[in-house]
Amino acid sequence: MLNRFNSLFPLWAVLLSLLAYFLPDTFSGFSAAIIPLLSMIMFFMGLTLTTSDFKRVLIAPKPIAIGVFLQFLMMPLLAFLISMIMGLPDQIAAGLILVGCCAGGTASNVICYLAKANVALSITMTMISTLLGVVFTPLLCWLYISESIDIEYLPILISIFKMVIAPVLAGVFLNHFFHRFIQRIEGALPTLSILSIVFIIAIIVALNQQALVQVGALIFVAVALHNGLGMLGAYAISRFLKVSVIDSRTIAIEVGMQNSGLGVGLALQYLSPIAALPAALFSIWHNVVGSAVASYWKTTADKYSEDTARL
Repeated sequence: MLNRFNSLFPLWAVLLSLLAYFLPDTFSGFSAAIIPLLSMIMFFMGLTLTTSDFKRVLIAPKPIAIGVFLQFLMMPLLAFLISMIMGLPDQIAAGLILVGCCAGGTASNVICYLAKANVALSITMTMISTLLGVVFTPLLCWLYISESIDIEYLPILISIFKMVIAPVLAGVFLNHFFHRFIQRIEGALPTLSILSIVFIIAIIVALNQQALVQVGALIFVAVALHNGLGMLGAYAISRFLKVSVIDSRTIAIEVGMQNSGLGVGLALQYLSPIAALPAALFSIWHNVVGSAVASYWKTTADKYSEDTARL
């Protein structure tokens, strides 16, 4: 029963997103629940991880290096090329490029978990790209849009620690000392995570309903191309560089899913409300598409996990 429910994850995401769009007041009041819900999902992830998962990632840093490199090279470049080819207005183009210059978002960790990808790798990449973003995000913004962006990263790092690292470590700790008990409830964790992320997506849609009304087809296509080409490109390049299927999927999700919340905040502070529209739409789009990708990749994850284990 739970497996059947979980397999329809994209459907629940789309249905609840539509409900939130037409009835935004039903969900917008729950904005304060987004961070606690994300933290809860991270805790569930931690319950499925062990310290050896992180050791394996750190011992073989090649996927981390590839992922972080693609994060800051490919995503800004794709945004710039899409903006130029589609002839986007200056402020919309600047907003799209700004999203491309941001580090990976924490939602990617959730999608990797639901896709049965390498969660330890995803979390590690998010942390490293966020740290490197202190230098690269302002630099890339200056290079591509000639704007000086001053980012206070300490609050971001603190929030990531509270929202991601602390809950994951708590879950790993409990899994280590109470493994037998955790095994009994492990089957319900993906379902609880799906319920949480679908509700989060609905809240995000409700909060951005007015922005969505203003978004034209041109911006929608640009955001979809940016996200889709980012994921496809990261996966293809990772496989070309002989990274395992599971780790390549992880890199694709991590690279394609930007910290769009940061993008919205920076656009509003340094550019204009119009420039914030691509980031606002991106925050919805990458979650819905990520849900669909996770549902599809989950069906073959066990096969490729076994293949990777034999390498």
